[in-house]
Amino acid sequence: MIYAKNGRFLLGGNGFSYAMFVDGQGFLQKLHFGGKIQPFDLDFLISGIGKIQEPPQDNPNREGYLDGMPSECPFWGRIDTCEPMITAVRSDGGVVSRFVYSSHRIYDGVPAVQGMPRARGGGQTLAVTLKDNFSPVEVTLNYTVWDELGVMVKNCEIANGGGDPIFLTRAFSFCCDFTDERFDVMRLWGDWGKERSPEISALAHGVTRLQSTRGVSSHQTNPFIALIKPNCSENIGECYGFQLVYSGSFALSAELGNKGQTRVIGGINDLNFRWKLDENERFVTPQAAICYSDEGLGGMSRAYADFIRAQIVNSKWVDARRPVLVNNWEATYFDFGNERLFPIVDEAARLGMDTFVLDDGWFGKRDDATSGLGDWFVNTNKLQGGLKPLIDRCKQRGLKFGLWFEPEMVSEDSDLFRAHPDWIIGKSGFEPVRQRTQLVLDFSRGEVVDYIFGAVSDVLKNNDIAYVKWDMNRYLSEFYSSALPADRQGELAHRYVLGVYRLAEMLTDAFPDVFFEGCASGGGRFDAGMLYYFPQIWTSDDTDGFERAKIQWGTSLCYPLSAMSCHVSACPNHQTGRVVPFSTRGNIASLGATGYELDLTKLSDEEKSQVAEQITEYKQIDGLVLQGDLYRLSSPFDSPFFCVAVVSKDKSRAYVVGERALTLPRDVNRIIRIYGLDDSKLYCVRELNLTASGAALKTAGLVAPKTGDFGSWTWHIEQVADRAGNKK
Repeated sequence: MIYAKNGRFLLGGNGFSYAMFVDGQGFLQKLHFGGKIQPFDLDFLISGIGKIQEPPQDNPNREGYLDGMPSECPFWGRIDTCEPMITAVRSDGGVVSRFVYSSHRIYDGVPAVQGMPRARGGGQTLAVTLKDNFSPVEVTLNYTVWDELGVMVKNCEIANGGGDPIFLTRAFSFCCDFTDERFDVMRLWGDWGKERSPEISALAHGVTRLQSTRGVSSHQTNPFIALIKPNCSENIGECYGFQLVYSGSFALSAELGNKGQTRVIGGINDLNFRWKLDENERFVTPQAAICYSDEGLGGMSRAYADFIRAQIVNSKWVDARRPVLVNNWEATYFDFGNERLFPIVDEAARLGMDTFVLDDGWFGKRDDATSGLGDWFVNTNKLQGGLKPLIDRCKQRGLKFGLWFEPEMVSEDSDLFRAHPDWIIGKSGFEPVRQRTQLVLDFSRGEVVDYIFGAVSDVLKNNDIAYVKWDMNRYLSEFYSSALPADRQGELAHRYVLGVYRLAEMLTDAFPDVFFEGCASGGGRFDAGMLYYFPQIWTSDDTDGFERAKIQWGTSLCYPLSAMSCHVSACPNHQTGRVVPFSTRGNIASLGATGYELDLTKLSDEEKSQVAEQITEYKQIDGLVLQGDLYRLSSPFDSPFFCVAVVSKDKSRAYVVGERALTLPRDVNRIIRIYGLDDSKLYCVRELNLTASGAALKTAGLVAPKTGDFGSWTWHIEQVADRAGNKK
């Protein structure tokens, strides 16, 4: 719903409203973001909140009052001393701007964001155009809402309407101001093997900035920030989420100003960003998905999950059953041939899996991590007869075949690098930084992207491949392109991401029936931007059953379970050395797109039996993983227990997974309260043979089973039918 009249705007979606107005000076001010209000409330808001920073009409220093104004597009140099949204350097070196309302329009659908991921369709968009009083710069602010979704999408377009070029040194996607409210701030921090750990702290005065400067969204900081009211918890209270639909270097900041106002702002990282706009050129920023919840962090998570499934992930794959696969990486690493892979394929088929995925090492001269990247042709010394014998073996056993690529990278010991040493990111004559003994291809160059598309396409066209794992195992470092002039070197980081998106779009368009999974040395590029092309992403290289529970908990704060690729691996775990029961590894992996990453031929008969049982059980609940609502019940970060429930949309069934960490002496009974069910309905807990109402399961709860260290359990909860077959 969008209402616009006399410079007053009210937008709404499922459970929220967003209100703005054009004040007497022409500035677009935010009035309200929160629970539902009506158009007739706008007069009330303008007479109250809208007057907070309005100076007297006869005051000659009117714009001295701008500091603290809740602005939709804060600008630089006119007394507003909080962070600006856009900075544009003119030919005379001036940067000061004054953006005022010019026009607006409302249309059905979403704005075009050419070359980048975006909300896919439907909804309504309000586009408000502002003009700079001091330059030919014009800014269009886009707001898109859907009646059925609890998320709003914002971005902006910046145009140069003058004769001289201008240089954008900041082009953020959104700003959201709050006038006088105190918040805590949540971030998802981490590193390789411990991605997306939630951290909450009081928002202090000044700027709290989250960012990646690495060319990718990164393991260290996810492109997400939340503001949380002091009384907000998992299931109650108010919070606001801000998530970028972007996969490159980003910045998100929350600023508590001297008057008690809070500003959240963000987009492409402005560090080393300098984008040249010639006359009549336009720059489009990435979209930001913004959410309000009055049902705690859980309400925010469920709103984001619904939005990503409805608007980001390709509709072809949203509800498609995920392949249950085995990946050979931790089974063989680089040391494999047909004689070692065939038995794994045979065992995978016997145990009920769908797909076999061949990981790194199948191409070029690739026996370790020092060579071969970029040479996308089969190593027939290692795989005699090419891929065909292995693919045929999979087909004979009823399995589909998948293959690993790392298309953005090149080894110095490769035919590609020897032919095109200038195709890397870096400046000739300067020693490049090497990570995993590889360099980054310059995807800001169209010819490089075209070459990689052709090489990867040849493999996919000439082989029956149903699944592709796209990996990226290092960050950008030199940030220099030999193909860009000096005054455009500040464009490289964003142009690189545009090149990644272009290749992803070309490949997924050319091979629409191939299922693509994203990966970046584990979870180093887990964001909504990549989910636009890849319906699931490898959540982390850390597959330890205890650490993975924490990683998946944090990831679920703003991404759906269906987006998480989760595997059972061998013990002692290859990342932590920990031994976790096989059943726990399977239970945690069931909370996502499940699979196995180990040598199936080395499992005991008992473990093989568990694998077959896990796959059978998973195929009974995978619909909940794809479409259900997640309720986090017990946090592994502040208790000895991890526990979540996945509840069907109609609240007729739920799947609960719990894990106990270390068992303590005289450990008291832990009550797990089950949220998300219908209070008035009657349910049966299959494993306990107990019947209770949804209200009782929520208020009284269930006693967590006593297990050993890292033991786990599952509860299948179903609505009870009476003797006539009617649901009560």
